[in-house]
Amino acid sequence: MRQLIDKILEIKKSNKSRIIAKRMSEFNALGKKPSEELFKELCFCILTANFRADKAIEIQKEIGQQFLTLPKKALAEKLKKLGCRFHTKKAGYIVEARKHASTLGKIWHSFSSGPTAREWFVKNIKGLGYKESSHFLRNVGYTDVAIIDFHIIDLLARNGLIKKPKTKSLTKKSYLSIENVLKKLAKRTGMNLGELDLYLWYIETGKVLK
Repeated sequence: MRQLIDKILEIKKSNKSRIIAKRMSEFNALGKKPSEELFKELCFCILTANFRADKAIEIQKEIGQQFLTLPKKALAEKLKKLGCRFHTKKAGYIVEARKHASTLGKIWHSFSSGPTAREWFVKNIKGLGYKESSHFLRNVGYTDVAIIDFHIIDLLARNGLIKKPKTKSLTKKSYLSIENVLKKLAKRTGMNLGELDLYLWYIETGKVLK
């Protein structure tokens, strides 16, 4: 763990820390926007399941407001054209999630913590597991949930903090267990889980995305 902590603290002292702080500020600002804007971010997080985040960002920018209006078939065709994996299934998830589009702000603001909100999203939004729900919540202002994807798992495993799971699909128990490891790491480095994810992502990929 010491080597990873030193690497995080090294980045924290560099100009990358300003980029990460700016990104966290952007997440906080997004959480104050109208529900329809939050819905577009929810769609982005649906797209990221088993798919590259950078490509999902491109698709989100391309489709934009049409996430709210395109019929399911047309949306699936557009997602396919833009290179999205599982385009038909994800179009269905997005169309079904529209029933919450106008009240999304009210919904996520009604919870007292990220973990509590996450349980609601996992249960009520098809296409969102623990990772995707955590991703959405972090991107709209919650800082107390961890986004655990294969990049984070590989990094933690290489540093001896966890044993690499045998399957890519994490159970709730496994997810929360790894999240507890990240909580300890966040405490040791003086940051929250939302910030820590951006630092770890930068270490593993050389990018600061969202």
